[in-house]
Amino acid sequence: MVEINFDGLIGPSHNFAGLSPGNLAATQHAGQVARPRAAALQGIAKMRANLDLGLTQGIFYPLARPDHRWLETLSTTYDRATPHLQARALSASAMWAANAATVSPAPDTRDGRCHLTVANLVTMPHRSHEPHGTLVQLQTAFAHPAFAVHPPIPAPFGDEGAANHMRLCSGHDAPGIEIFVYGLPGGPFPARQHRDASEAIARAHGLDPARTLFVQQSAAAIAAGAFHNDVVAVANERVLFAHELAFADKDQVYADLRRLMPEVEIVEVPAARVSVADAIASYLFNAQLVSLDDGMALVLPEEARANVAVWSWLQAHVVGNGPIRHLHVVDVRESMSNGGGPACLRLRVVADPATVDPRFLVDHARLDRIASIVESCWPQTIDPASIGDPALIARIETARATLLTEVDLAELITT
Repeated sequence: MVEINFDGLIGPSHNFAGLSPGNLAATQHAGQVARPRAAALQGIAKMRANLDLGLTQGIFYPLARPDHRWLETLSTTYDRATPHLQARALSASAMWAANAATVSPAPDTRDGRCHLTVANLVTMPHRSHEPHGTLVQLQTAFAHPAFAVHPPIPAPFGDEGAANHMRLCSGHDAPGIEIFVYGLPGGPFPARQHRDASEAIARAHGLDPARTLFVQQSAAAIAAGAFHNDVVAVANERVLFAHELAFADKDQVYADLRRLMPEVEIVEVPAARVSVADAIASYLFNAQLVSLDDGMALVLPEEARANVAVWSWLQAHVVGNGPIRHLHVVDVRESMSNGGGPACLRLRVVADPATVDPRFLVDHARLDRIASIVESCWPQTIDPASIGDPALIARIETARATLLTEVDLAELITT
């Protein structure tokens, strides 16, 4: 078994409508002109870079947008809907695959299967209608008996997937410690991950309670704009990489981890060196922390290199012979401007690639085919003021249908 990074391909409806309170980048760029074609090509370039690092790479495809099925439940159609409903129906936010599901690899589960529970995303209206399409796609990609794909936890228990879940282990194919990070309401922004939802997922996945932790996210981090745990902490194998203010009770978290896994390496970034504001603006912790043959690496956005405090700390860590040995910078500016960094764009699944539907795995040749369709079919720009334009909507729907037909997934067009 290996870790497979499944990146969400940024869809042709990518636009800056500013729909996510608490996501500072998304709200700050509201109303600006978006570049769906460039966004998707940036994401494809990141996937290529991962392949070049020797990583196994998967892909999830854009969901149907506008979501006519969702608008029907609201007794309207896209052409008659108010602008705020049009924007929510058109959102391309499913590109952030870290919110697609929570994943427990086979070594951690009672029945020895890899379990995935689709996130319900009920806190934000523009994301609350993603689960149906995500469930169908995951059931297609992981139809092999080695997997168990679960429907979302019911409302009102908010669940936003792997963005609030971490795993520590001696190796990807070894039993691990699963860490569920939840928030409490309060402050200017909502807490999106409920403990009740996390506990329900742990039960559904058949996790060992003795090796499962439920950890409260720092209220200060949420108030500062860390809307998900992966904005302030990330884990890979034996390494936890976290900001000093990530957790409500970090001492207890660290003590529990050292008790359960004595070999754990906790890399804490002090607030005195990197403020929470700098961590959020640069998405330092929303990097992909990955295992390479010659040590662990961070796949970081350009914004991390541009931040003096962040880049200075990272260089000092690497020079100081810490567990993170390499820094790889990628350009995902369009995603960053809408509130998602490199880690937001991917869902990690530990599995034998032979058990995954091959249509969801990519190499350079397959990415060439996808990039060609993006270059010819994706809109070059979208101004939020134009989202009611029927010609734009027709182009978005045609682009997705063309892509899915090309990759032999025409059965997903109507989902």
